[in-house]
Amino acid sequence: ENIFGNTEILNVSENYAQLALQGPLAETILQKLTSKNLNEIEFYYFSDNVKVGNIEALVSRTGYTGEDGFELYFAYDKAEEMWDLILEAGKDEGLIPAGLGARDTLRFEASLPLYGHELNENITPLEAGLGFFVKLNKENFIGKEALARQKSEGLKRRIVGFEMIDRGIPRNNYEVYKEGEKIGYVTTGSFSPTLKKNIGLALIDSAYSKEGTEIEILIRNKNSKAKVIKKPFYSKKYKKMA
Repeated sequence: ENIFGNTEILNVSENYAQLALQGPLAETILQKLTSKNLNEIEFYYFSDNVKVGNIEALVSRTGYTGEDGFELYFAYDKAEEMWDLILEAGKDEGLIPAGLGARDTLRFEASLPLYGHELNENITPLEAGLGFFVKLNKENFIGKEALARQKSEGLKRRIVGFEMIDRGIPRNNYEVYKEGEKIGYVTTGSFSPTLKKNIGLALIDSAYSKEGTEIEILIRNKNSKAKVIKKPFYSKKYKKMA
């Protein structure tokens, strides 16, 4: 309904498969399968028509783990072949498949937002900490006026990171309190295998968003102490160009 001008949109999702190869050895492994110099692909850039083995793919230096890596897009009927090809290429490096649970833990530790949690129709990009993606100097886009007003007036709430002081694991939608007053809710929470502690992300009143502020998470009908800490919990290790 928001298409304008001569724009035409075609959904071709069913024609393609995607595999993500992530981690510090991703470039080493994938380079075995292609003559394309992968070092030339910068973070958040891509190269199309790349031969990976005998499969033509779009290779993008992106991911959702907080580590360097690639996302490969190719014809859906080549998915099994690509899967086997990559696993075989990474055998000496100890490459193993990872499921959705592992991916979600990685993105969470790196404080990468997930739609339905840190992003939804009721959370603005500014509140989610994604203001650097919003170019208010553009002529027009959906929500521009509201975002410009929000930026001018200041944020009333924002996504923060926190760690538990008391025992207990925070979960999505758990309520957050300060001195008996509800100030927000948890968007994502879990035990962090990397940090060996219980941590979370929460959308709370900006007045309580300063690092070191003690808050309380309602866990099993009991308020458990936590404190606001700096994001990301884990420093992202993306490819840096010279």
